[in-house]
Amino acid sequence: MKVGLYFGSFNPIHIGHLIIASFMENSTDLDQVWFVVSPQNPLKPSAVLLNEYHRLHLVRAAVEDNDRLKVSDIEFHLPKPSYTIDTLAYLHERHPQHEFSIILGSDGYQNLCRWKNGDLLAERYKMYVYRRKGFDVSPTPNATIVDAPLLDISSTLIRQWIKEGKSIRYLVPDAVRREIEINRYYK
Repeated sequence: MKVGLYFGSFNPIHIGHLIIASFMENSTDLDQVWFVVSPQNPLKPSAVLLNEYHRLHLVRAAVEDNDRLKVSDIEFHLPKPSYTIDTLAYLHERHPQHEFSIILGSDGYQNLCRWKNGDLLAERYKMYVYRRKGFDVSPTPNATIVDAPLLDISSTLIRQWIKEGKSIRYLVPDAVRREIEINRYYK
């Protein structure tokens, strides 16, 4: 099975993330997309992160009714911070029957040189790169550039609106919004 791995903090997951994942599973040769929730991204400050298990629960709530979108907690079982190259090695050991690819934005792709063994990742793994405004990229033998529909929504904006008491309805799935409201996340 061809599996696209969509790594992220998902702090919180929002409609933009889901549109990208849905587009990838519908418009490429991928059989499934797995959201890989990263407990701690080495390139981002962890001070603003909601507890990793709460973020994992929100992602599960967002995709619970879609059998082609899955959630992985694989990085919860690896040393922190998480490095994509190590996660992929572990996934290959646990799921040798799958062919793994990486889904990332053109901003992340441009920063691949900052990732642990980024050159090795680019050489060994197929990548599906969706364009992000201001980050132009060109295809390479292992990188397919995808023009996925993009919304100018960010987790940062959502967290800010929650702090300001504004509605996040339509920015996140209803199940995610309910969990955030009930548990008073990001207040």
